[in-house]
Formats: sequence, structure tokens, C-alpha cells
Amino acid sequence: MKPTMSISHCRTSYSTFSSKKKKKKERINQIQGSISMFFKGILMFLVLVKVVASSNEGFIFNGFGLDLVYGQRKSLELGGVAELRNDGVFELTNGEFQIGRVFYSVPFKFKNSSNAEAFSFSTTFVFAIVPENSRGNGLAFVLAPSKEFTGVVPSQHLGLFNRTNHGNSSNHIIAIELDTFPNHEFEDIDDNHVGIDINSLKSAKLSPAGYVSSSSGEFRPVDLASGERIQLWVEYDSTKHQFNVTLSPITMNKPKVPLLSMDINLSPFILKNMHIGFSSEIGVRGASTYVLGWSFQMDGKAEDLNLAKLSSVPSTRKEKSRKKEVILAVGLSLSGVLVLVVICSVMFFLTRKKATFAEILEDWEVEFGSHRFSYKDLYVATKGFNEKELLGQGGFGQVYRGELPVSKVQIAVKRIFRKSQDRMKEFIAEIVTIGRMRHPNLARVLGYCRGKYELLLVYEYLPNGSLDKFLHNEQEIVLNWNRRFSIIKDVASAIAYLHDECLEGCIHRDIKASNVLLDDDLNGKLGDFGLARCRKHAQETTHIAGTFGYMAPELAKTGKASTSTDVYAFGAFCLEVVCGRRPINWQASAEQVHLVDWVFKCWDEGDILKTADSKLGKDFEVWQVDLVLKLGLLCLHSVAAFRPTMSQVTSYLKGQDSLPENLEIILHKWEFMEESANQSAPWTKDSIATFDVTESFQSSGR
Repeated sequence: MKPTMSISHCRTSYSTFSSKKKKKKERINQIQGSISMFFKGILMFLVLVKVVASSNEGFIFNGFGLDLVYGQRKSLELGGVAELRNDGVFELTNGEFQIGRVFYSVPFKFKNSSNAEAFSFSTTFVFAIVPENSRGNGLAFVLAPSKEFTGVVPSQHLGLFNRTNHGNSSNHIIAIELDTFPNHEFEDIDDNHVGIDINSLKSAKLSPAGYVSSSSGEFRPVDLASGERIQLWVEYDSTKHQFNVTLSPITMNKPKVPLLSMDINLSPFILKNMHIGFSSEIGVRGASTYVLGWSFQMDGKAEDLNLAKLSSVPSTRKEKSRKKEVILAVGLSLSGVLVLVVICSVMFFLTRKKATFAEILEDWEVEFGSHRFSYKDLYVATKGFNEKELLGQGGFGQVYRGELPVSKVQIAVKRIFRKSQDRMKEFIAEIVTIGRMRHPNLARVLGYCRGKYELLLVYEYLPNGSLDKFLHNEQEIVLNWNRRFSIIKDVASAIAYLHDECLEGCIHRDIKASNVLLDDDLNGKLGDFGLARCRKHAQETTHIAGTFGYMAPELAKTGKASTSTDVYAFGAFCLEVVCGRRPINWQASAEQVHLVDWVFKCWDEGDILKTADSKLGKDFEVWQVDLVLKLGLLCLHSVAAFRPTMSQVTSYLKGQDSLPENLEIILHKWEFMEESANQSAPWTKDSIATFDVTESFQSSGR
């Protein structure tokens, strides 16, 4: 019996031992799992803390170190041409056609949920705008859903918007603009103001830059582009729904009265997570923009900056140039005769080089400084006006493709030879005025340069070239009717803007297909403002200019251009685009030499559609072609009083209004009126004092 009991006892002990071992292993696994979950939880918490800032987070930077951008403490990201200088200052822009940004690297949590109320926040920063050849365009403090801004270009919208999304409620962008450029498109009050912008640069509220003295209560202006350090405070109170902006020089304490105070609930405009930072842009020569210190706080007051720790404003290029001159003078005094010989040799070389880059600069041109290019830059850009860069040749000169040496921006340079300097001041003023205009269907005039016997006009470069080559030359792309109709509406919109919508009022004087340029998406842009005049000056000259086939008959009698003569040229342009023929073609059959006469004849015979370009085939809307042809005839009426205004033209093209019911009666007065006009205004040498006829803005296309 004993052996049996012993074996049973052993089995029982073994079973008990195995069970304990199994339970111990399970407990170890549970402990390991708990530890793993604990560390995973810590890791997730750290990630959430880094990616989305909690409602009580903030930061302060009394100057900026390299480790904030490139090191392990990286918390700021640069965009565009922005860079961190060795002295701890962010330089956003410093050159031509630039965009620069600095943003905090991760978004902040501005709401608990998408439909919740936005948190309060506060920020303060010190900035400086140092003018070079102009005041530049300024900079902005920005709240945005993303650090990326697609489709933006230098010299527009402070680097925040493009022409398609400007003003869209879906932008969710709030900005405090420190604006140093007066843009009438956005109803700016001057070239030195502060504004609160919501989804648009048309400020919701704005004021001249300055502060209210705490002692006297008087408003004292502050020049944003003074080159001095200036501090700005931005505060939003979510309980009172109050948005305040305060400004003062760095030498003063924060004013008690804010510069801008706006009662507004920002919650609809702010998303749950938002990025914060700065954006700046400049066009043709501008200013250097700097941020020297920055503090930010959610749900509380931003910590005060230690102004004593901030760097001074960097020296401008002009100041550096003066220092070099002093060093050079000392070097000359110490170097003696040998250095003098070297300098004489260098001066001889520079004198010869200067003769090549000779240009005229008078005192009255100082106010146009930001729009003036140096002759040397344009000479280098066009490779010495090399024939290989020649885009086309017109009645006044040639057009060259170019690339600016520093910014690498592509440009088109029109070289106009003018022996007379009469009215040059007025002409330059008009060119600069047109250059300040902003419209999506105007080819931008970037600036000018004036030589002794020539004038250089600088335009934005559009690689698709002119509409003229698409209509009259063999191209891989054949413009279908929808695209042609869209281009006609684009040009009409541009002319209406010049005539009625811009502040100065402008007459183009040379509207034709070769002066309509196409962008990458084949949208039409009206270009070549070499003959353009502001309306107040257009009546002061009897110098006739234009292109045969596009010139209104009354020009031969008075020599004075008007909005009505532009309408006449637009009518010829409409027929040219629809028919694919030039207004005058001496190689055509006798009845088709003058396009307007042939279209009028076909309309009178009830078959106007047969004039449409054969390249279109039957792929077009009949009513649209019929509308444009009849509208072209109406614009080409020999009597100016019967022509519509460009505002009426755009209404017709958009379908907002119909052509006159008595159109047939109006057009049938054509022959009698035209015959009377021809008899009363013979084209003789004695009847025209001066007469300039242009060819294409770029007959070979851009």
C-alpha cells in the first residue's frame, strides 16, 4: 500500500507545482502588459502635448536661437526666403519679388470642438520695417489652418491669398496687417496703417498707424517703415467677444487705449486647431522686414518681452555701403601712389562701363522709386538685349524676354525709342499709376527705366504669348469657342475696370488681339500700356496713335482718344476673335478686305454665322456667336454716340442685359453716317498733326 500512496502523493504535488508555475507566468504577463500600456499612454500624451497645444499653453522668445529652427528644441519653421540671422533676428524679406514666413511648428488648440466657442488668446511681438528703395508692402501676424498657402505670388495679398480664394469664407484666416502700401483695390486709406483682416485684405477695421498718449490723450502717428523697433499687442477676450490691437514704439510702455478695438465673436472664423506666425512679401524692390521677439499665450496674458535682450535693427545695405566707403578712404590714404594708380585704372574701366549703362534720373522721379529698374539690371536680364531674347517688334520698338539677376523672376521688357523728352514726366506718372492697378485680366506693368533716347517698360512675362499667334499662326493648340468667348469676356472686364472702376480712369488706346496675352490657363490679360493715358490727360493731346483697323473714325477729326474709341477697338477685337481674321486683310477677296464691312453685309443678308472661324467647325453655341458678332458691329458704329459703354458690354456678355431692341435700325444708320463722316473728315496730311501707327505688341508672340 505504501508505494501506491507515495506515487499518488507525487502526482498531486507535481500537479500543484505546475498550477502555481502557470499562475506565476500569467501574473508576469499581466505586469508586463500593464507596464507596456503605461509607457504607451505616456508616449501618446507627449505626442498630443506636442501636436496640439492645450488651452493654457504659450511661449516667449526674447530673441531667436538657431536651436529653435534647426536643433532639438525646434519649434519654429521658416517659409519662402525667410532666414534666421546670426544676431537672433528673423529676416522675412530682403530683395525683389519675395515671400517670407515664420510659423510656430505645431498648431495650437483654439477650441474644444469645431462648434465650441474660441478660447481667449494674447500675443505681443517686436518688429521693424527698414525701407531700401521704397516702403515695401509690410507684414502680417496670422492665424491660419495651415502653414502652406497655395497659389500666392510676390507683390500681392501679403503672401496669404491668391486671386481665386481672396475673400472666401472657407479660408479661416485672421490677420493683423501692418501695411505700408496703399492698395485702392482693398480700400486702403494710406501707406501707413494697421488693419484687422478676416479672410480678405479688405480690412474689417483699420486705422492709421499710431497710438493714443496715456498722458495727453492725443493721437500720435508712428511710421511703420521708419526702420525703428515697434511693438504690437493683439488680444482677444472670448467672454466679451472683444478684439484689441495696440501699437507703440519700443521706447514706450503699452498704451492704455488700443489702436483698434472691435466687438466680434471670432469663433465662426477659427477652427479647432490653428497655426500662428508671420507673413511678408515685396514686389519690385522693397524693404527689409524683421521680427526681433515674440510672446504668445492661450487663455491668458502673453508674458512681457524683455526688451533689453532683443537685438538692434540690422544695418541697411546703404549703411553698410557707407562703412565700406569710409574703409576705402582710409585704405587710400595709407596705400599711397600704388593704390592711386590702381584706382585710376579701375575708374577708367568703370567710366567705359557706365557709358554702356547710361540712364537719366531726375529729382521728380524719386516718388516713383519703387517702380524704377536700373538699366544695368535690365541689360543683364535680357543678356544685353540679345536678338535671341527678342519676342516681337512693334511700331515703337522691340519686346525682349528677360530674367532678373537676383530674384530670377521672368519679365518682358519693351524697348521704346523716343527722341523727344516732352511730357516725359506725365508719361512716367501714368505708367506708374497703371502699374499700381490690380485686376486679374490686366498684364501687370512692373516698372520702367529711362535712358537718354529710350524708355524701357517692364511687364510680367506670360509664356503662352499673345492671342494673335493663336488666331493667325499655326499652333498645336486650337482655341475652341468656349475659350474664345471666355477671353472676350476677360478683355471686356479689364477695359471696364480701366474706364470706370479704377480711381484714376484710364484709356488704353491700342486694344487688339496682339496686345492680349494668355496665362498658363489661357485666361486673357490685356497688356501693352505704352500708349495708355489717364483720362484727365487723354484730352490734352491730339497726337493720334493706334493700329489701322482698330481706330475709330473720329480720331481723324479731333485726334483725341476717349473711352468710346476704346469701345470701337474692342468691337474690331470681337470680330477678329470670332472670325479668326484681321480687321484689314489686303490678300482677301474684294468684299472681305475690311472685316467689319463683310460681317455687316452677311448680317444684312441674314447669314452672319457664316463669318465664324472655320477652325471652330460646328462646335459652338449659336446664340453666343450671334451675340458677339452683333455686339462687335454695335461697338464699331461710325458714330460714337451709338456705341455702348464697356459696363453695358460686360452686361451683354454676361447675359445680364439684352442688346437694344432697335439694333437693326441703329446698324442700318451705319452707311449714311459713315458716308457723311468720310466726306467731312478726309485723311490728308494737313488734317493730322502727328500720327503714330503701331504694330503688334509682340508680333512673334511672347
